[in-house]
Amino acid sequence: MGKNGWKESLRGVILSSLILSAGFAADVNESFKKGDCLEAAMTDIGKWPNRIFEDSKSTFLRMDNIAALMLAGGASIAMHNTDADKNIAENMERHRTFNGFADEGLNIFGGPGIHFAATGIWYAISANKGDEFNKDRAWTMMTALATTGIVTISLKAIVNNKAPNGSSMAWPSGHTASSFTVASVLDEFYGPKIGIPAYGLASVVAWRMMDTGDHWASDVVFGGVLGWVVGHTIAGKHKQMEVAGFQVMPLTASIDGSPASGIMFTKLF
Repeated sequence: MGKNGWKESLRGVILSSLILSAGFAADVNESFKKGDCLEAAMTDIGKWPNRIFEDSKSTFLRMDNIAALMLAGGASIAMHNTDADKNIAENMERHRTFNGFADEGLNIFGGPGIHFAATGIWYAISANKGDEFNKDRAWTMMTALATTGIVTISLKAIVNNKAPNGSSMAWPSGHTASSFTVASVLDEFYGPKIGIPAYGLASVVAWRMMDTGDHWASDVVFGGVLGWVVGHTIAGKHKQMEVAGFQVMPLTASIDGSPASGIMFTKLF
């Protein structure tokens, strides 16, 4: 596919997403009128701080996650303190990939704000339909995004380095971290058929952040690893199994006076 061809494809994806979002918004508005979504949200929000705290501990106290983040941090420092970041930024400036609609579309599409909004729509529609399975998954996505956002903002405030275009608080890239969080959660929940395209889109967002000079390559590297670590850990912790639309749950019972265990399949009709 030529340069103009994939740009046209990208425009189509973004426009399709906007059209779908408009349709979803109508469903969300209806759910708020009924009060189903608001009632469910108030219950979950009350428990949210503790859940974020517990999920953060589960994420950042795991030795494999600590190792991955330390390696990414070390790579970021090495890239920024050598000519790697500078050379990549200069090459990006000479050979811009995204301009106009594609540039602005990816900036919006890859932003944490749109990720929270889309997850909120997912949550609202699920709550309105009484779909506890998808409501829980949406809330897990929301928790993962919030955890990534808190860590990203904290690191930006601490490091506060300049981006190639001169803007402040560059490291790590918030767009990249949030996009890879979304991709990692979707991959954990739905497998590679959804995960691989999601990672592809997250990678395009990461490329755009370097392409426009909004971030150094080192900002993107650490942001991607951070999103991957948080997304997979939190989604893996809260993942519920589903087979043919039925939720798989553990079952304990007593048969002829003897304890027995197994699984059961449940579905809300």
